[in-house]
Amino acid sequence: MAGAKRVARRLSAWICFADECGQTLRARKATTWAPRGGTPVVSVTAAGNVRVSVAGLVCYRPGDRSRLIYRTMLHRGRKGEPKGFRENDLARMLDAAHQQLHGPIILIWDGLNTHRSARMRTLIAARPWLRAYRLPGYAPELNPTEKVWSALKRSLANLATRTATALEHTVKNRLKRMQYRHGLFDSYLTATGLSPPKP
Repeated sequence: MAGAKRVARRLSAWICFADECGQTLRARKATTWAPRGGTPVVSVTAAGNVRVSVAGLVCYRPGDRSRLIYRTMLHRGRKGEPKGFRENDLARMLDAAHQQLHGPIILIWDGLNTHRSARMRTLIAARPWLRAYRLPGYAPELNPTEKVWSALKRSLANLATRTATALEHTVKNRLKRMQYRHGLFDSYLTATGLSPPKP
């Protein structure tokens, strides 16, 4: 991590933490309020293999407000349909982030197969503005993007969405709300125990 911060400072680059998560129609259960004697019931279909996959970057640079950049992918359970993000999908998200952030990117992510494949290494090498570093194994607590997913899943608790389209719309809506709360991502970085990047 220290090496990534030194490189970011030298290049005036953004430090971007990346991760992926998924949400299905099966609602996560959470405690809630209800009138005395009336147990709340959340009815969901949870039918099929519908899944909304999300890939996201939480981005930091001294002097700039922190950012959340994300992409969603809807899987309706059809044969041959991709269930999650592949190397080309992640590369397209990184290209879009580079255009939006107007600067080099220091990418920090975990050791997922897609992240360390030969195809991904080739895609990273073809982008001179991008450098990738891997988090230590089994250390999700060091990735502020994990805290974004945790907040997202809490906001979806007890939510009864019945269609794939409604689920995707709700996920995007929750993430867009977070994008306007810039101090939120700073607090997620602080909660990892990592110090913010310095000028």
